[in-house]
Amino acid sequence: MTKLTTEQIDQYKKKGYISPVDVLTSIETKEIKDEIEKIEKNWPKALEGINRNYVHLISPVFDKVCHNTKILDAVESIIGKNILVCGTTLFIKNPDEKGFVSFHQDAKYIGLEPHNWVTAWVAITDSNETNGCMKMWAGTHKNEIKHHNQKFDENNLLTRGQTIENVPISETTPVILKAGQMSLHHPAVIHGSGLNKSKERRIGFVIQSYIGTNVNQVLGKMYVQLARGEDLFNYHEKAERPNQLMNKKDIILRQKANEELSKIFYLDSEKKGKY
Repeated sequence: MTKLTTEQIDQYKKKGYISPVDVLTSIETKEIKDEIEKIEKNWPKALEGINRNYVHLISPVFDKVCHNTKILDAVESIIGKNILVCGTTLFIKNPDEKGFVSFHQDAKYIGLEPHNWVTAWVAITDSNETNGCMKMWAGTHKNEIKHHNQKFDENNLLTRGQTIENVPISETTPVILKAGQMSLHHPAVIHGSGLNKSKERRIGFVIQSYIGTNVNQVLGKMYVQLARGEDLFNYHEKAERPNQLMNKKDIILRQKANEELSKIFYLDSEKKGKY
């Protein structure tokens, strides 16, 4: 078992996140990059817009990441032994684009209650200040959820462009990761990321989130996989693990999952973004 150390758990409780945690080998990160390129070549729309979500439902390679023992051991240290994979998002920042993530709290719109869940941000390429790594405002998970403005900026990688104003950048900390490392962060910690100013792609695969089986979806419906332990609550729809890339049945399931996710993210919104 590679569970978190006492020091790491203390850091998570104090700051609302921990990093870095080594989880993938260089062979595994190359396999993921190759998978992305294969999908982009053969199914050009399969990772665009809302389809950046739930990629683990149509790809055995991404599914394998979600069930990685090293990741699950670390997650278990935070939320307990009964773990569901609730969703995933692929964040790709190309060097010729202006994609950014405004400062926000994951718990604002996602509808998962109680907050016995954690987001794993897995670096498929190096993630640093040059190429737009995440920045965390440590300790903000201890406060109430803040007001978010909905800006719908076309370059914002969030659904509504949800933005917490006046975040003191000098008080934020860059989460620098090597390819194969991950960070774990609390649903309520304030975080965001800037532009990719490098010459290479910055790729992050985000399991958003691993949830305890006691966590319900209070705004809609979500499709989950049992990753560890047992589910005595059965709050959610169950999704099978894919055994081949872009299987027709899996594509249909991913479409249903994304339709339900869109309903949650845009609940009470008069406008929709591209994600």
